[in-house]
Formats: sequence, structure tokens, C-alpha cells
Amino acid sequence: MITGSKELIRDINSHLVLETIVNDGPISRADLSKKLGLTKATISSLVQLLIDENLVIEIGSAQTEKGRKPILLDLNQREGHVISLDLGVDTITVLTCDLRGTHCRLKQYPNNASGQEILPLLKSILRQTIDRLPPAKCGIAGISLGIHGVVHQNQAVFTPYYSLEGQNLAALLQEAFQIPVFMENEANLSVLGERTFSFDYPNLINLSVHSGIGLGILIDDKLYTGRNGYAGEFGHTIVVPDGRPCPCGNHGCIEQYASERAILRAISEKKGRTVTLDQFIALYNQKDADALQSMDDFILYMSIGINNLLNTFNPDAIVINSSFTIYLPGITDMLRAALKNRMDKYCVLLPSGLQDTAILLGGACVVIKNFLGIERLCLPQRK
Repeated sequence: MITGSKELIRDINSHLVLETIVNDGPISRADLSKKLGLTKATISSLVQLLIDENLVIEIGSAQTEKGRKPILLDLNQREGHVISLDLGVDTITVLTCDLRGTHCRLKQYPNNASGQEILPLLKSILRQTIDRLPPAKCGIAGISLGIHGVVHQNQAVFTPYYSLEGQNLAALLQEAFQIPVFMENEANLSVLGERTFSFDYPNLINLSVHSGIGLGILIDDKLYTGRNGYAGEFGHTIVVPDGRPCPCGNHGCIEQYASERAILRAISEKKGRTVTLDQFIALYNQKDADALQSMDDFILYMSIGINNLLNTFNPDAIVINSSFTIYLPGITDMLRAALKNRMDKYCVLLPSGLQDTAILLGGACVVIKNFLGIERLCLPQRK
């Protein structure tokens, strides 16, 4: 039988109390005692510790018909900052928010850096971001860095569309700013963001279709990344034997046929000029033949991929996050109609609830959970 010291038990209980306040607050001390099965004296002691640490505040009394009105407790969310970055191929987007993922501010920067140039650029962006933040008693809880590639042990190990391998960016940024830095794959962050802020499904898959195609996998509310971070590299599953070459070294990978990059490249070749995303959306809405054919290709290959996911994982829901489904809402319905797998009745196919902020809010989720020392984070204000 495993036993623990009073200090360990107290620490575990304090995290349980804080987690309950974060997810279910505002809540009274009496309701905390009932919910957690801890004595009122224990709850009062733990709550006072959290108040002393500026993590919890009293926000007034609950409305009751009889008796003494209980004092409500809530997270002191405005006294801590979170910084979340989405390191895209062409842009770097920065989100700042409080300890509940609210009061968000966004700023986007062009990403013209390559190789070793990325570190000084990130340092400059973070300095500007930190300088703009107001004072907070808990300071900056942490920094998240979402990258479009494979991450293992807080390092980039494979980034096909920009060069980050071998730089140990998270450690270097943490050393420079003395703030915890968490690096994660963008699709993994997206599924955490969707689960935390949008969808109540413990077995959830997020399909991110951007320059590549990534997969975030939650199984029983646990992020699955595989033995060394390569789980979810869905874009490098092969749909055409001996097909188009891919930076991963294989041929015929699905992201060479159904990613936004691939679709825009295909229609640009047909038109004999560069077609941007906005131009493609406009052409599709005008029922341009080349745009319609390119979208048919997207639906064909993506529906094949979704069918494979249904057979492999049988999840509660699949969330698809793509500019195509954001700006052309009917595409999600067309994908549903294209599914041939009889198992599709067990799965809900949903457009992203967070869209462009999924990666950033997923990063905020990682920072908040680590800072507060809690396992569960469910913030229904975004549902």
C-alpha cells in the first residue's frame, strides 16, 4: 500500500481544490467540501493558501433564500498572463490571455526567417509582447510555441516546410526570458484547444489542414503522441502508390493532394499564375470549373483519409480545421456525404469551433494546466 506524507496529501488536495474552482467556479467553500469529500476545516485551510498565493479570490455572496449567504470563490484569472505563439510557415501569430483563456489579444508578424534566424526573431517578438503586458501579481505563467512539425521532449525533430531541427528553441527561449516554454505540434495543440473551449468529447480527433495535414488525437482525454512524437503525422500517410514526392522522403502522401498548399498549387498550375487562398475562394464561389475540380479533389482525398481515421480510431468526433471549411461552410457537409464507411454513423464530423485560434488557445491550455498544476481544464464560456 502506497502512503503519503501530510505535505504530499495537502499538496494533492490543494490542486484538486484549485482545479474545481477553475472548472466549476464561482463556488462556495461548502460546495467544495461536498464535491470533494473534504472537511470544511480542510477546505478553509487550503482555500486560504490559494488566496495567499493570489490564485483564488472571493467575489461576493451567493443569492440564497434562507440563512447566511455563502461567499463565492473564483480563479484570480487577471493576475497572470499567458503567451501563445503559432509559428507558421509564412507568419507568426501571438496570443496573450489571462489564466482562463479570456481577454485575448492577437498580433501577427511576417515570418521571413530561416534556420538560425528564427531564434532572434522570436526573441524580438516576445520582448515586444512582454513589454505590452500590464503588471500582474502572478506574472507570466508560461509561453507556448506551436510548430508545424514533429515535437519530442520539447524539441522539434521534423519540420518539412521550415528548418527548426536541432535548435532547441524552447530551452534557449526559456533561458533568455526565465519563463517556462512549452513546444508542441500544432495539431496536438488544436485538439487540446477544441476540447477545452468548444467540444465535450473525451475521444476527439482534430484534423488540421494547412500547409500540411496534421492530426491531434485525444483518447480518454489524454493526448496521444506515440513513442517519439510521430503519432498524428497523418499528412504523410500514402494514398497514391509511387505518387508525388514529399519532403518526408515518401511518394504519394495525402498532403501532396489534399493540403491547402497542394490545392492552391494545383489550381495555380491550371491557371498558369499564382492563385492565393482568397482568390481560390472567390473562384469557387463563382463556380469556376478549375476551382470546382480542385475542390472535388480535396473532398475525394480527404474523405478517404477520414474513412481511414474512422476505421482506425472510431472516435466520438472528428473536428476538421481548414480555411476551406471555414470560408466555405458547405464543404463539411460535402465531406460527410462522401464518407462511404458504414462506421461514420458512430462519429460526428464537425467544423472547428475555434478556427484560426485553435493552435493558440491549445497552447494557452498547456501553459495554464502546467502553471496551476491541474489535470482537467474545461472552460465552458467558449461553448
